[in-house]
Amino acid sequence: MSSEAADTAELLTSARRALERFLDVRVDDDGTLTFSHADVPCVVQAMRLADGLSVLSLTCVVAWDLPDEPALAVTVAERAGQGLFGTLGIVHTERGMDLTLRYAFPAQGLDPAALGTLLMLVVSTASQVRAELVRA
Repeated sequence: MSSEAADTAELLTSARRALERFLDVRVDDDGTLTFSHADVPCVVQAMRLADGLSVLSLTCVVAWDLPDEPALAVTVAERAGQGLFGTLGIVHTERGMDLTLRYAFPAQGLDPAALGTLLMLVVSTASQVRAELVRA
């Protein structure tokens, strides 16, 4: 049985290598990966949910300080229903709304090319949603 720390470190190393084919990736002191894609900041974390089940969690901050308007929330809900890799979420703050895209998945044993493709699908979706909001 391997340790949780070893499992998550291995998973983050795999994710870093997969992402570095496309992006400049930073490794924080706690091992968390951070990067940006088309003005969308993203973070990748790893966790072990159970023995043999480690997951990567990718969070992208699509937009922040958006006007807290019902029409915008409806637009986001409609976009979320279009079948994304990940879940769009709105966080209400005193400055308006922040929009995130989150995706968590079991990643142990994924080939680096497949892992990179999967991560970039989510990241590109976040960037696409941001571009759509900026145009609107």
